[in-house]
This record gives sequence, structure tokens and C-alpha cells, in this order.
Amino acid sequence: MQVEAIQKSYRRWAPVYDLTFGRITQGGRLLAAAHVNAQGGSVLEVGIGTGLALDYYGAQVRVTGIDLSAEMLREAEVRAARAGLKTLDGLHQMDARQIAFPDASFDHVAAMHIMSVVPEPERVLAEMARVVRPGGSVMIANHFAGRAAEGWAVAERLAAPLANLLGWHSDFAIDRVLGHPLLRLEEQRQVRPFGLMTFLRFRRVEGRAKT
Repeated sequence: MQVEAIQKSYRRWAPVYDLTFGRITQGGRLLAAAHVNAQGGSVLEVGIGTGLALDYYGAQVRVTGIDLSAEMLREAEVRAARAGLKTLDGLHQMDARQIAFPDASFDHVAAMHIMSVVPEPERVLAEMARVVRPGGSVMIANHFAGRAAEGWAVAERLAAPLANLLGWHSDFAIDRVLGHPLLRLEEQRQVRPFGLMTFLRFRRVEGRAKT
């Protein structure tokens, strides 16, 4: 999906995202926030959207969010202001293929339901590995083709041509986010409801990130 299509899609969905996609994608956010809360430190949310996970981070966690959509970021700003959040370090409009933070800037990086949306997901994954410190965690929640509970395969195939309308690719293969040399997979689980989404947690191993 191209940048213009992404921006158009989320401009349309921003006002109602929480009540539609937000509800069926919340499981991954809960798992990511629980892991970060247990470890503490700083987290970068890549594709923070309307900030659905902001309410789940503990007071000891520093949160930074980036998103390509200005409309989504405005919703996240409203959410943060309404909740009086003190742990938010900043929200930035940014292309995840070129994250404007130095190497090893964060203890954790999370990408909730954006890998099947962004152009060049492998490049986004490499940037996530670059900005997380060695020993830190990279977490991805997403729908991957063929990983959902039985009975969803037909729906996946029917939805595939609607990628630009829906804002995600239903036929996205999990192999596209596996195999990065600096990321060791430590957890993989299907997420409620229906096991439609998959949660992945990686550990950043020692080594030099390619630039």
C-alpha cells in the first residue's frame, strides 16, 4: 500500500477507529503493555494511531508515539489530554521507514496492527531493530494469512482485494516479519477474539544494525 493510500484510508477511519477496528485489535495492545509494564523503561509505538494503548501503560513507562496520519495523531493527543497522561514523551508525524531517532533509543518498540499496512514492512522492521537497545524487546501484533482460527480463510481471501479501502492486507504472510538477524523470537500467540490476530515478541540481540 502506498503512502497516499494509507493517509487517505486513516483520514477516513480516524473518527470511528476506536469503535470499529479498535475493539477487535485490543488484545495485542494489552499484551504489549503488560510486557512493557513488567520490564519498565521507555517504549516507542510505531503507528500509534489514536493512542488506544496509552491507558494501559504504567506510570513508570515513558511512551513516544509516531504515526504517518496527522488525523490519527490528533485523536491520540485528545486522548492523552483527556486522561491527563504524564508518561507521554511525545507524538510525532513520521514515516516508519525512516524513524528519526538514534540507534538504541528505546527499551521497547511496539507495532500494533500496522505491518500489513506500511509500504516496505521489512524496512520498517529493520528500523525498529535499529532504535531498540540490545536486550530490549520488539513487539508486533497483526493479522497474518493462514494464522486465524478455522473458518476465517474464506474471509481473508475475500478481503484481500479491498486492502486500500480497509487499510490493511488480509493476505499478509508472517514470514515477512520473521528472520531478521538481530531479532530473536521469544513469544508467539494467537489473540482473542477468534484468534484472528497474532502477537509476536522478539528480543534484540547484540550486533550492529544496518543503516
